[in-house]
Amino acid sequence: MLSSTDRCVTPLAALAVAVFAASTSAILVRWSGAPSTVAAFYRVLFTTLLVAPIAVWFHREEFALLSRRDLGFATLAGVALAIHFGTWFESLNHTSVAASVTLVQLQPVFVAIGAGLVLGERITRRTVGAIGVAIAGAAVMSFGDAGRAPLADSSAFGNALALVGAMTLAGYVLAGRSIRQRVSLFPYVTVVYAACAITLFAVVGVQGHDYVAYSPTEWLLFLAMALVPGILGHTLINWTLEHVESVVVSVAWLGEPLGATLLALGLLGEVPDAITLVGGVIVLGGIFATTRTRGRGS
Repeated sequence: MLSSTDRCVTPLAALAVAVFAASTSAILVRWSGAPSTVAAFYRVLFTTLLVAPIAVWFHREEFALLSRRDLGFATLAGVALAIHFGTWFESLNHTSVAASVTLVQLQPVFVAIGAGLVLGERITRRTVGAIGVAIAGAAVMSFGDAGRAPLADSSAFGNALALVGAMTLAGYVLAGRSIRQRVSLFPYVTVVYAACAITLFAVVGVQGHDYVAYSPTEWLLFLAMALVPGILGHTLINWTLEHVESVVVSVAWLGEPLGATLLALGLLGEVPDAITLVGGVIVLGGIFATTRTRGRGS
């Protein structure tokens, strides 16, 4: 019999591992020389190949019970996730790790907006104020990285791509919110990841990129993206949602920009400028306030 302390510590320890693992994603993408959509495709493909056997072995009967509606929304979530990965990976070619990772973390803000507009959930004055703070921080960050070669000329474009990545990640969350109440983790992520991989496969073909002509180092990076930020990051974070309050998970997830920025400083020698740091603090403060107000329902 586990003690109450063990029951509390184990999910929180898993949450800490998940946040750190997710923090490595931007670094792995920066190390890769492959086109952004190719890297995104193989990250998702390898993640799918890792989770699908578990889903089929332990939850085979649940696939047959999936309704057309749930299957449709899971597929929609996968397409949204593909757009998220494609735009966010590409943003890292144009702006700093600190700016990209912080801006893409605006997804709780867009979830709050989408929940109000699409799902009819009530948005309180406090939530509106928190959203306003986060958006103001994003506006401040848009002026960051000025004069920092080689990113300076396209940093605004990279920041915009990161915002698109945040919006589509919010769409992924909203599309899958109700499904996860009825479908277990592994069947759900298998369908979503498969739809995401198929979408990215098509995009790679349309863009005319090669599917296989990459060095052994690139293949190791693709696999690392699937294992670390994929399995230990996003899949593990979905598991913690069954054991830890969603507000706690959302707030803990704000550690990803900090972790990614520190890793970029140590491994890439990338020092964010003062405007990016100030804007990032404002953004994270707004996201924190948004998750807290929505968590209290006030």
